[in-house]
Amino acid sequence: MILSVSNVNTELQQAVKCLQLGEVIAYPTEGVWGLGCIWTDEAAIKEILRLKQRPLEKGMIVLCSQISDIEHYLLPLSAQDIAQIEQDYPHPVTWILPCQLTVSESVRGQHSSIAVRFSRHPLVQKLCAQVGPIISTSANPAGLAAAMSFQEVEGYFQDQLGYILPGELGGYSKPSEIRTLDGQRVR
Repeated sequence: MILSVSNVNTELQQAVKCLQLGEVIAYPTEGVWGLGCIWTDEAAIKEILRLKQRPLEKGMIVLCSQISDIEHYLLPLSAQDIAQIEQDYPHPVTWILPCQLTVSESVRGQHSSIAVRFSRHPLVQKLCAQVGPIISTSANPAGLAAAMSFQEVEGYFQDQLGYILPGELGGYSKPSEIRTLDGQRVR
């Protein structure tokens, strides 16, 4: 679905409004469709966990545009760590970063770190510019394939979401790679 600029702005404003009201939305990311909410909204995060049938212990991914969006919640990173994060990878990368223990357990799960992706998807960047970091998890119930289209999101969640933000995936065919700062590839 290709939208005109005015339609994109209208659609984006509707998604922003729903997020600000504490609702869960679906949106296209680099590789798969995502479910999200404002990352500090505990009730909305619990709703995502319910929709996905996902255990709290796993933690969630925080999606933002740049490190400054989230650095206040992280433990100090070295210049080498920051350079590694900011490196231009040919595919989306989610980073496991050490965080303050004040970050909600519903975001970090049983870990002392959080998973953060600095999205290059233009629609996601615009969304985060207006509401700040958001939770991002693949739009699918546990055990089912990640949604790859607007229609698949509808099929999985029907009328359980506040909004489905129309748009195109960013050209990848799977969820982001997950890495630790010491070079391990988790997924």
